[in-house]
Amino acid sequence: MSQALQSLLDLLDLERIERDIFRGRSRSAVVPRVFGGQVAAQALVAAGRTVPEDRLPHSLHAYFLRPGDPGASIVYTVDRIRDGRSFTTRRVVAVQHGQPIFHLSASFQTHEEGLDHQAPMPSAPDPVTLPTSADRLRGYAHLPADIVEKFLVTRDAVDLRYVDEPPFGEFGTPREPHSQVWFRTNGKLGGATDEPLLHVVLATYVSDMTLLDSVLLAHGRGGWAVGDVVGASLDHAMWFHRPFRADEWLLYDQESPSASGGRGLGQARIYTQDGRLAISVIQEGVVRVPREH
Repeated sequence: MSQALQSLLDLLDLERIERDIFRGRSRSAVVPRVFGGQVAAQALVAAGRTVPEDRLPHSLHAYFLRPGDPGASIVYTVDRIRDGRSFTTRRVVAVQHGQPIFHLSASFQTHEEGLDHQAPMPSAPDPVTLPTSADRLRGYAHLPADIVEKFLVTRDAVDLRYVDEPPFGEFGTPREPHSQVWFRTNGKLGGATDEPLLHVVLATYVSDMTLLDSVLLAHGRGGWAVGDVVGASLDHAMWFHRPFRADEWLLYDQESPSASGGRGLGQARIYTQDGRLAISVIQEGVVRVPREH
């Protein structure tokens, strides 16, 4: 396991303050606020620690309420909404400086057999044939060195590979609002850390990294890395369909069906390398063009 991955696992390992109250710390992000995927992942950890181990998340719905302060700890309070025979529901509120910054509702389910069908996996090149994020980023002379370094630090626990040029790599001309990335953790999980909930948590963490890229592509914008838009996640929803491992290649197939009113919508499907549909994701975010003074 890489040191970067171990650091991420440590970040996700919350301190239990009371029976249903947890505390987490933060790490720096590309923008001067807490990375949304971190808050969502930590909130899911908090919820999961109040649920029997044989019940895994099948869905989550979240709202980002305020920008998080990366210099302060985050307190997560879990509300035990319902414990049924098959399903368990939890609500989590993340608080900083006395104010809620994030709200999560998650539902957990015991394993069941049932009807089974799925959308087919789209075509994509083998991930090992694609350049790593580090290789791509270091090749962009137009990106400031400090931005490149922030990208490398915030993504060092994840091996994330774009199929095509990311919006901050090639911009100025609108492209199809469709983006694909392969990702996996930068190292294998094993031993006591290799539990099913952790794989779901790690996928939740990564899911917020690139989902709005397709919105930017549709308008030829490079994004927050180059300063031609300002934005932030508003809400985030995920459905977990089939088992997967976050330390094995996953294809994140993303598209944007709409942007209007200063908001952009991204929707995606995450497939295992052997073609199983593992996760569906939808996110809306603020995407504004900076005003010229």
